[in-house]
Amino acid sequence: MKHKYIKQTQNLLFSGFILALLFHLDFLISPIKAQNNNEQILQHNEVQDDAYLPLINPKKSPAYSSSSSVFFTSQVNVDVYGDNLIGDAANEPSIAVDPNNPDFIVIGWRQFDNVSSNFRQAGLAYTDDGGETWYNQPPLEAGIFRSDPVLGSNTDGDFFYNSLTLDNAGNFFCTVFRSHDSGETWDGGVFAQGGDKQWITIDHSGGLGNNNIYSSWSASYSWCYPNFFTRSTDLGNSYETCLSIPGNPYWGTMAIGYEGELFVAGNNGSGGIVVARSDNARDPDAFVIWDMMSTSIDLDGSITGFTEINPEGLLGQVWIDVDRSNGVGSGNVYVAASVKRDMIGDPGDVMFAKSTDGGQNWGSPIRINTDISTDNYQWFGTMSVAPDGRIDIIWLDTRDAVGYPYLSSLYYSYSTDQGVTWSENEKLSELFNPHIGYPNQNKMGDYFDMVSDLDGVHIAWANTLNNEEDVYYGHINPWYVGVEEQITKQNSFLMFNYPNPFKDATSIRYELMDNEKVNISVYDVYGKLVDEIKNGEESSGIHNIVFDSSDLTPGIYYCKLTAGGKSGFIKMIINK
Repeated sequence: MKHKYIKQTQNLLFSGFILALLFHLDFLISPIKAQNNNEQILQHNEVQDDAYLPLINPKKSPAYSSSSSVFFTSQVNVDVYGDNLIGDAANEPSIAVDPNNPDFIVIGWRQFDNVSSNFRQAGLAYTDDGGETWYNQPPLEAGIFRSDPVLGSNTDGDFFYNSLTLDNAGNFFCTVFRSHDSGETWDGGVFAQGGDKQWITIDHSGGLGNNNIYSSWSASYSWCYPNFFTRSTDLGNSYETCLSIPGNPYWGTMAIGYEGELFVAGNNGSGGIVVARSDNARDPDAFVIWDMMSTSIDLDGSITGFTEINPEGLLGQVWIDVDRSNGVGSGNVYVAASVKRDMIGDPGDVMFAKSTDGGQNWGSPIRINTDISTDNYQWFGTMSVAPDGRIDIIWLDTRDAVGYPYLSSLYYSYSTDQGVTWSENEKLSELFNPHIGYPNQNKMGDYFDMVSDLDGVHIAWANTLNNEEDVYYGHINPWYVGVEEQITKQNSFLMFNYPNPFKDATSIRYELMDNEKVNISVYDVYGKLVDEIKNGEESSGIHNIVFDSSDLTPGIYYCKLTAGGKSGFIKMIINK
């Protein structure tokens, strides 16, 4: 395989140089074009305006948290006693979860020690109990201006924190800090090229590029202008010389495909969205070639910012992810973003599109929010895909605002059939006013972040539920969203249990149309996994399995069957 890529690189070397030259010429022109189309948005970048201002003898208040059967959330930027500090601020959170143990989570954010100054640092906290308790660490390089935190983890459980800063001449660059002990301690950081609004992704494919780290950012504010992409193939010990990406995507994310292929999505400079793909970026010995040069995606709207809802910030980022399951949607590529609907005048909708051919062609855009008004903001739309192919999307929504038009709540929807149908829009949080608690800049940041796994959705988000701008961890139980509605409708499988109610045991009967890998798990009403009954291959036909409930307390439980990218539920009642 190595020799194959080296030979390919030699054959394409001349073409690569020509393409690189063309890209560079294009980028010298693209910023000018973009500036003419939307000068204010183009010039949206991080700058150090205010000097550091400490918070002297701060008052404290209880940290906010709430819990329901669908959603648990707790404040992250707390002191060593778990209390909220009155007078500071935090936003633009990013999250990383240990793939080997989801109880270990790290969240980073822009930390403002005093709301009277917009001087920000690299805020940081970790948990070892799934988000119940957060240990707030001192900022990475305390007293140093740092912004745009982006986190990730590799397959070994190491955490990476990419942070933007500026040198004395105002040049942007990034440092990536590493933790080998679940976020408790961090090294001194590694220079990682970089620039404004960088994103990273880490390869978990298990293939040639496993644990490769990729980063891209805005070409207009780059350490290595006009280039804006780098990678590390040595576990983050070093980062390669910068390259360019066709189409100049920025304010967007990256994703790894099933076999380690790299996808990059972002704004194209005039509000549209483009995607590029590299199939050989995974090979540490290969010159990176962009197999898919630049594909435009129609989300029936444009990426925008500087609106009433977030006056000095964006409506959100462009999110891309890939179905890496073994199901029917394997290899599908998905893009989602909050966009301004130019044709209908809606200030912000969460729109979604998918590709079933590796990003070459894209289907018609789908609106995820189901409110009937064209006046509401659905902003900070954020997406991730679970290992079983479930697509999760969160956003902030003003549809419930009364009296003040910008009051927002956190909403959620998911799809288990490759984005064809979506669960009911689920309101997860109380209303809050996003316009309070500003740290001397009129915005609540530019983005949220999330990670999906088989057990649910881990999110990092900001809100003002504590009458301040703070950062929160949240965990969503997707199987509970609309479960009653799914049970009363036709299920994805012919599935039932008998007897029901029952005391110590019940038989679960189900039918499979094809040979499938099957997972059957039982959850309580809070979405906590209490038993995994089966996880393995099964043939088509009718099956029976006995569930022993003798160790469980009486109450309502849900049995979830997943096979072939689809899920079904039954409601079981234990009555002793």
